[in-house]
Amino acid sequence: MSRSGADTDPLGTRSGLPTADGNLDYLDLVKLGAELSMDLSGLPVTIRVLLENVLRQVGSPHATDEDVEALARWNPAQERELTFMPARVLLQDFTGVPAVVDLAAMRSALEQAGAKPDAVDPQVPVDLVVDHSVQIDAFGTPDAFRINVEREYERNHERYLLLRWAQQAFSGFRVVPPGTGIVHQVNLEYLAQVVLTVTDDAGTLAIPDTLVGTDSHTPMVNGLGVLGWGVGGIEAEAAMLGQPMPLVLPKVVGVKLSGELQPGVTATDLVLTITALLRAHGVVGKFVEFHGDGVSSLSVPDRATLSNMTPEYGATACLFPVDDKTLDYMRLTGRKPGTIDLVERYMKAQGLFGGTSGEVRYTESAALDLSTVEPSMAGPSRPQDRVGLSDVGRSLVETFSDELGTSRSPQEIAIGGERLDLADGDVVIAAITSCTNTSNPSVMVGAGILARKAVERGLTRRPWVKTSLAPGSRVVSDYLERAGLLGPLEQLGFNVVGYGCTTCIGNSGPLPDPVAAAIDEGELTVAAVLSGNRNFEGRIHPQVRASYLASPPLVVAYALAGTVQTDLTQDPIGRDADGKPVMLADIWPTDEEIGEALGSVISDTFTQRYETVFEGDLRWRELKGSTGMSFGWDPESTYVREPPFFKGLSRDATPPEDVVGAMALAVLGDSVTTDHISPAGAIPADGPAGQWLQEHGVETRDFNSFGSRRGNHEVMIRGTFANIRLRNRMVTPREGGFTIHVPTGDEVTIFEAARRYAEKGTPLVIVAGKEYGSGSSRDWAAKGTRLLGVRAVIAESYERIHRSNLIGMGVLPLQFKGENAASLGLEGTEVYNIPGIAPGLTPGAELTVTASRRDGTEVSFPVLCRIDSVVEAEYYRNGGVLQYVLRGMLAG
Repeated sequence: MSRSGADTDPLGTRSGLPTADGNLDYLDLVKLGAELSMDLSGLPVTIRVLLENVLRQVGSPHATDEDVEALARWNPAQERELTFMPARVLLQDFTGVPAVVDLAAMRSALEQAGAKPDAVDPQVPVDLVVDHSVQIDAFGTPDAFRINVEREYERNHERYLLLRWAQQAFSGFRVVPPGTGIVHQVNLEYLAQVVLTVTDDAGTLAIPDTLVGTDSHTPMVNGLGVLGWGVGGIEAEAAMLGQPMPLVLPKVVGVKLSGELQPGVTATDLVLTITALLRAHGVVGKFVEFHGDGVSSLSVPDRATLSNMTPEYGATACLFPVDDKTLDYMRLTGRKPGTIDLVERYMKAQGLFGGTSGEVRYTESAALDLSTVEPSMAGPSRPQDRVGLSDVGRSLVETFSDELGTSRSPQEIAIGGERLDLADGDVVIAAITSCTNTSNPSVMVGAGILARKAVERGLTRRPWVKTSLAPGSRVVSDYLERAGLLGPLEQLGFNVVGYGCTTCIGNSGPLPDPVAAAIDEGELTVAAVLSGNRNFEGRIHPQVRASYLASPPLVVAYALAGTVQTDLTQDPIGRDADGKPVMLADIWPTDEEIGEALGSVISDTFTQRYETVFEGDLRWRELKGSTGMSFGWDPESTYVREPPFFKGLSRDATPPEDVVGAMALAVLGDSVTTDHISPAGAIPADGPAGQWLQEHGVETRDFNSFGSRRGNHEVMIRGTFANIRLRNRMVTPREGGFTIHVPTGDEVTIFEAARRYAEKGTPLVIVAGKEYGSGSSRDWAAKGTRLLGVRAVIAESYERIHRSNLIGMGVLPLQFKGENAASLGLEGTEVYNIPGIAPGLTPGAELTVTASRRDGTEVSFPVLCRIDSVVEAEYYRNGGVLQYVLRGMLAG
């Protein structure tokens, strides 16, 4: 990777760094502190990493000496805009495929304008890991993995042809093929190098490994000491093309860890405790840095588990500074000795090794004694709702009191050669899934030991439980097999179903027919238990209302118990062959057992598996598709279509106009997630997207998921606001993607209403509550909003990534100032006018919205323009960030 346009020796900080492989240069923060007469050791490590990043940009149009000094004198109360240039970009296929589609469309636009299409090319290294597409169709059999992979290739053939084209068309663009692992685990175990090298006019420069990724769980790698965070696909595309990322001077919350975890307590228990703690503290939009004596007791996989759930506790990013545990993990995972030597020398030279020493100035502080952490789960519908094992059943009853308060009889089902009753609270999905936990050998081996003990006692899973094991990398199944633990897991139905996200992102696949029918007929409230990171209602499976996050050993335990309406601390988990009760404590793995199993099996598994990580299987290697610099669009494709975003793009931007005569498309409440806005799961056959697919010759069995169809705007626009659990107050109490077409009073789908409004040229707005756009970093939640004709969203507050994505698509995010839809009496039938946009918006401007009711009365209220930086204002003026970049290329 090379860098140009910047000062090669900013503020005289370039120094030499002797390494095992020769001398390297670096920008010396210690020397910078002396130059500014400051002791930088009092700054959080996070700020010092960002400081090096800004220092490296000095001399380019993006950073000045004043920016460096402002960050060096870090005062989080100061509202100052900086820029961040990540060293690399990380993609997964659900968000990566639409990003590649956009880049291909930009090349087509350049070609049509008579310019060279290869001007659209990544300026930083890009890795895309295919992990979001495998679905659990088959489970509980030795053939499950083979069957699921075959179906994956059948469903995603067109998408994978696009990625094969991208591999040869773009420079510095690597693809980790299907069936390899989950993006964040592959990043942790292999891709991340902690310290990178770049070239400039003066030679080779060592820099911290930093990144942004098109997935909100990108910060998982921060447990390795790499600073990164999730962004929308639109922002990531801009970063790939060399655009700086606007960054307001960050607030850093220091979380002091002390003590050690008690025996039997897992990193999963810890992260659920941390999530509840920091959600209560309030870290939304802030950076979190872990420090204190307790940090040294946590392994890198433990730290990665805590880092993975950064978005669940609401922070932008977190960081565990590099220390000896980091170097140990790099050795374990087969990083090259020269790389490990460079990391140690660089971090020590910069004063970053081992974290902070002495008094550090954090914006805020929180603390946790690790010895107080207890076995926990989280649910039944939010990851921050931690519950102790003894309270799981009670949490279900309290959350679904209306449903469970009615007298509903269990439903008799015939399954597994038996006739059994299925009842409220029964576990119908038990999934060891997600990089959150499968990246941690201790909890995975713990699950295997529990399974072995259960099998030895004659326990079996309950027949109605759909079980699955989906490791985040092939290394996991390797060491489980070597330890003799894969067999016991398989005996309980936990066969490997794939190496991808599966259940964690809603790719849990269909439930067995008798179970599915019983749930619908009895209107049962059933549960899923998974080792994932998110459990929003309807996310895991549309028929499963309650979902609990748990450690892998507890996932196995609940597959044995078959219900969450039990207290596993007091009640038997089952009965052995002699009919004697077996308690969870009887089969729970000890720390000594886990340590003994780990010590003998992991040594060389990482090196062997990652030697061929980019090759893929025979199916991948035999994929033949478009070649050349421009992609060959197929107008008949139902997976990949040229999007309309750049067609007819003018060379000069047309400034946005005021919003006049707008109608509300939806009035929504609090905590509307990007899942609600743009679902990733199953496509309903009777919805607008399903109807479009059927009209184009796609059978229902081949619909695949919304996530896999993100390369086709025709499907995605029809799926926007189509989540079956969406609650639009305009059609209360009905759930799903419906609204009122106000001029006619018709209750129609949101897509149909938007289509009717578009025919009349009527602009649209969305009205929402707090935490609008929380959850996944899903660019189609903004793209679909834009294509529906929405000009502005008016919400009480926004989750960071979605707010940025809205601007990146030319949609204006506005924020109520102390009021909300209820207090103002907004019902969605009003006509909305928003003046003050046309002159050109400035960051943080105050605007006035006027809503005219049908009875002739009006209500006016102030809103805050949530364009937070000058760079964002320029993006909005151009109709979006990619339009801004493309105009720059046409002008150049």
